Amino acid sequence: MTASEASRNFSSVLDRAERGETIVVTRAGRRVALIVPAPRANGRALLDVFHRWRGNAGIDEKFAADVAAAKEAAGEDADPWHE
Repeated sequence: MTASEASRNFSSVLDRAERGETIVVTRAGRRVALIVPAPRANGRALLDVFHRWRGNAGIDEKFAADVAAAKEAAGEDADPWHE
């Protein structure tokens, strides 16, 4: 579908995507975009991940050391919100 067609029929394009269709949008014969159906999720999968990680999500020691070193190198004045 050309960009002009997509623009003129955008509501229809959204209806088609909602029904599961992927629409390729072209400009001057070149593919420039895809309009795809949005993932349907109710957050259950994310909640399951949070439950699995509860109590186990520690900070990597090297990362924590790198953050501490960066904060020390920047000094207190580097924080624009520091009072």
